[in-house]
Amino acid sequence: MRLITYCLMVLLFASSVAIALPPDYDSPDKGKVRGVVVDAQGHPIGGISVMLKGTLRGTITLEDGSFEILGIPAGDYILSASAVHLKIAEQRISIKAQQVTEVKLIAEELLIQLDEIIITGARGTRPSERLPEVEDAAIFAGKKTEVVRLDRLDANLITNNARQVFAKVPGISIWENDGSGVQVGVASRGLSPNRSWEFNVRQNGYDISADIFGYPEAYYNPPMEAVERIQIVRGASSLQYGPQFGGLLNYVLKRGDAYRKISVETQQSVGSFGMLSTFNAVGGTVGKLNYYGYVHHRQADGWRQNSAYNITNLHLNLNYAITNKLNIGFEISRLFYKNQQPGGLTDAQFAQDARQSSRARNWFSTPWTVPAVTADYQVTEKWKSSLKVFGLIAERNSIGYVRAINIADTINAQTGQFNPRQLDRDLYRNWGAEWRNIVGYQLLGKEHSLAVGLRYFKGFTRRKQNGRADTGSDFNLNLQESGYPRDLEFFTNNTSFYAENIFRLTSKWSVTPGVRYEIVKNTAQGQFGRAANGAAIAMPYTETHRHFLLAGIGTEVNFSEIANLYANISQAYRPVLFSEITPPATTDVIDENLRDASGFNADLGVRGSYKNLITYDVSVFYLQYDNRIGTLNQIRADGSRFQLRTNVGGSRSQGIESYIEVAPVAALTDRSKWGYINLFASLSWIDAQYTNLRIVNIVNNALVETNLKGNRVENAPTYIHRIGATYTNKGFSATWQLSAVGEAFADANNTRVAPATAVTGLIPAYRVMDISATWRFLQRYNLKAGINNLTDERYFTRRAGGYPGPGILPGDGRNWYISIGARF
Repeated sequence: MRLITYCLMVLLFASSVAIALPPDYDSPDKGKVRGVVVDAQGHPIGGISVMLKGTLRGTITLEDGSFEILGIPAGDYILSASAVHLKIAEQRISIKAQQVTEVKLIAEELLIQLDEIIITGARGTRPSERLPEVEDAAIFAGKKTEVVRLDRLDANLITNNARQVFAKVPGISIWENDGSGVQVGVASRGLSPNRSWEFNVRQNGYDISADIFGYPEAYYNPPMEAVERIQIVRGASSLQYGPQFGGLLNYVLKRGDAYRKISVETQQSVGSFGMLSTFNAVGGTVGKLNYYGYVHHRQADGWRQNSAYNITNLHLNLNYAITNKLNIGFEISRLFYKNQQPGGLTDAQFAQDARQSSRARNWFSTPWTVPAVTADYQVTEKWKSSLKVFGLIAERNSIGYVRAINIADTINAQTGQFNPRQLDRDLYRNWGAEWRNIVGYQLLGKEHSLAVGLRYFKGFTRRKQNGRADTGSDFNLNLQESGYPRDLEFFTNNTSFYAENIFRLTSKWSVTPGVRYEIVKNTAQGQFGRAANGAAIAMPYTETHRHFLLAGIGTEVNFSEIANLYANISQAYRPVLFSEITPPATTDVIDENLRDASGFNADLGVRGSYKNLITYDVSVFYLQYDNRIGTLNQIRADGSRFQLRTNVGGSRSQGIESYIEVAPVAALTDRSKWGYINLFASLSWIDAQYTNLRIVNIVNNALVETNLKGNRVENAPTYIHRIGATYTNKGFSATWQLSAVGEAFADANNTRVAPATAVTGLIPAYRVMDISATWRFLQRYNLKAGINNLTDERYFTRRAGGYPGPGILPGDGRNWYISIGARF
């Protein structure tokens, strides 16, 4: 509570400073530019970037095409407007002290008629977006990219409803076992959604997961009410953002209003199961300083028994333009989180009542602090440099009764108390720095772009597990016996370099080759556990060095205004994780020749738009994942048995990812007093199979090896389809959505009939409908409401082998929310 009060004081102080500053706060030798961007027919173009070339000063045009840039030193400049399908429009301007320079920029050539897009926005269509060829010192040409703009969605942002947020991103599989929404678990292409660990998860361009080379799980994601947009790049992002198979998932937070000294946003929400949520933000621009901060708090009892949660998020972001070319920033995010975990269910319990819980003493908490310092410098007109230094101070804490779900957590008849709970704690202390550069240059009469970068990361994880905790029911971190049987320390040192280059061979065709070189050092030491006599079982100091080169290439061809062809292939890599060198049993053996997983991603697709009537992106993909790690039964020479943790095989995933959106009413008329309808379909088919998977069993004291080649990869649905319709009329919009997901298996053996523990077995196909609506009125106010899981379906997306299960983790049943907000 004290921290919440402190953050509120900080935000109120920033507000009071902004209000107290006089209107002429800018230096007297500064001027400003005000203008509008239009197309050849004079229609305004909103949502595009306007920059002063050779500087970091810029802004985004409003819906009416207008823009304003303040505090510009007197002098001559070139003003540039650009967007993904817009030929760069430029104009020379002269800035004079304490004067306003009026400008009108005209977009001369468009691959897509942007005047139509703006009209479409008024008609209710929400066309998907992709990243431009170059943005923020990174190259995205030839890659499959998507941008989700949250202010254009009718979606339940209050509880971070991922199936609604990612509805128009084809092929995104989601684990829907956390009704609080504090952790978003997503994946694509047959990979596991486990806390999004196959993606490189970032916030504002820097890492927020525990350790991408040892423990890549993301226990933190920002509240969606604070997110401006989400950037997704599939596997080919590995060259610029790390070697991961899944690609990039980057949450871009809102920034302070560029036109006001102070702007306030507030959103107050209530919903099912006692849900209360408050989101309050303040931001603005005062002279050279842009600031933004928010306080978010949400609590509820949860849909299931024993699933109450309490979440608080704090964030502060400051950016100061030291000169026209240099901008520095500081930001910090803090998550406080306590969640009661209802545990898993057996199949019989799920069929009887999916809301029940047999675990009332399980709790989970992940306090997470992420600070970052940034510096952006426009070295020359064509060379932009960006430095981000980031850190992580965080924990993962769980306390509970973790026996199999078919074993009841009951009072011990002899002691008259519950059995002691297990306490597990992780401590993370990381820091890193990433220096990125984008350079434009001329070659053979064409403009090309080179992106190069250097990254350093140092991580520390302290893992303490199997601690004997109390016999109570509340959340605490108190040990009843000194020390933890398992107490390990892991260190990661990583240095990497990447380079990618766009070669623009013609006005329509570009080729982008790239490389990434990684140097990784992992060390581990500590104690595996304790023997029966209490003696420590030591994990000897181990040190692993790796260095590897990844390569890839992409290409893009703009055939016409309605078709853009793209293709790419890129290598991927996943080092051995901490969990893979710390087996659950102290008798297990780690293969001394254990190899890292490796493979590649490939895409071939076509995307585009036709006027304001249709937007589409259809592609095929192929993902090869080799050297998967698993366990094999083994027999020693003396006849004793043990489990060997080793590389067991590989898999491949292939399929189709398609998205199409149409505006049927807009095709008939430019003006409809009855409103407009927009239809979308995000469809994907996934064929994920093992190409080789060794299984060794012991039969009559002899090893019998089989191969599961052809079995389906676990957690890979056969299809993921999301279709929907949006109706808009003036300030009102409503979206209906259907999510249909195919069956999947929980284990590589493709077990269909679940055992009593319910940790393996079929994950049946399911369909869930949602409806959300937004009414914007009196310019500043909004009213939002929705019903999630409209038909109250009973379904689950995950069978957990351990925490937060074990067993079936049901998705939430029908629930509702109402939210009212304002911006001033």
